[in-house]
Parts: sequence; structure tokens; C-alpha cells
Amino acid sequence: MITVHHLETSRSQRVLWLLEELGVPYKIKVYKRDPKTKLAPAALKAVHPLGKSPVITDGDETIAESGAILEYLAERYGARAPGDVAQLQPAVGTPAHRQVRFWMHYAEGSLMNWLVMKLVFMTIPTQPMPFLVRPIARALCGAVQAKLIDPNLATALAYMEEHLSRNAWFAGEHLSLADFQMSFAVEAALSRAAAGAAIDFPHLAAYQSRMVARPAYQRGVAKGGPVVMG
Repeated sequence: MITVHHLETSRSQRVLWLLEELGVPYKIKVYKRDPKTKLAPAALKAVHPLGKSPVITDGDETIAESGAILEYLAERYGARAPGDVAQLQPAVGTPAHRQVRFWMHYAEGSLMNWLVMKLVFMTIPTQPMPFLVRPIARALCGAVQAKLIDPNLATALAYMEEHLSRNAWFAGEHLSLADFQMSFAVEAALSRAAAGAAIDFPHLAAYQSRMVARPAYQRGVAKGGPVVMG
């Protein structure tokens, strides 16, 4: 049986969602973040040398990295995918397949870099530090966000908004691996965007609503906990 080594409020939530959609039996082992550093516990290194999540074990196989895990699950168990999950991997050479490939790479190759930076630079001024240093840290972090991070996130949000104004899902009309890979990024982007994101990006917000309304998604959250940090 598959075991998902799941770090709370992490990208491994997308793996739980896919397994629930596929109806594949699995066990979940939840790891708690360090309450101060928010980092993954050292215990994950016993599962995979990188000590990161998500990681799954399936028999003798140990697979790390979100995209690799999603592709493994689709290749091994996708043939049994029911209903509207049957289009996880569109036929090679089709426009839908090219979209899946793009968004699978874009999620971690481009978008998550800015989302992680946003979280880091939002968090730094809240950490313990000498009183006189705090206003300097706040000013520096604010400047980096305003001049570098926020413009790039705005471009990313606008790009996704325009794409989803023409497509129900990231690869077109059908749910695909691209949606599972992009799910955490969408949640994090809307969470870390300025107030009013649902108004400024209505198609992206509607996409998120369609995603979280799926029973399989809700079952995954019920087992794995909240998707993004509060």
C-alpha cells in the first residue's frame, strides 16, 4: 500500500487530492513543522535523504518531488481513473498535453519561487530581533516586496487569470495533472495576494472554488489538514 509522508501545510496536499480522485488506497503519515522555524522535522530524512515533503513509498519504491509523484501515480494507477479524472494525461502531441507539460513545469520552476520569497519577506519582520533593527528589517523587506516580488507575482496572477478566463481547467476542458500540480500554487498565490484578490482575479478565484468544491479535494484536506499556512 502507498504511504504518503505528508508535511502539514505543504505541497504534499496535492498528492492526497490525486489519490482521493483515483480512489487508490493509501496510508498517511503526518509530520509537524517546527513551531519556531516552520521547517520540516529531521525525521523525514529517514524516508528520503533530502528530508523534504512530499515523499511517497509504494512497495520498494520511494518517490520524492511533487511532479514526479503525480506522474508516477498517473502512470501506475491512472488507467482506473473514473469519470472526469480520465484525462489526467492527454495524448502526446495534443494542445492539452502541451498545456499540461507547461503548467507542470511552471508551478515549481517559476511561480513557487516568488511565492516562497513572498512568505519569507513577510515573515522576517515578525521574527525576534533587537528593537532598533526591526524598523530597518521592515523597511528592507517592504522594499524588496514592492520592487521585486510583488511585480512578479502580479504578472503571474494576471497570466493565470487570463488563461483561466478561456479554460475551465489549466489544460482546457478537463481536469489533468496540471491542476494537481498548480493547486498549491493557486491557493498560496490567492492567500498571499493583496486584499481583494477575488475581485481583481475573478476567474482565478472561480477556479479555486471549483477545485475546493470537489469531494475528493475535501477528503484530502480532511485527512491532511489546511493547505497553506495561516
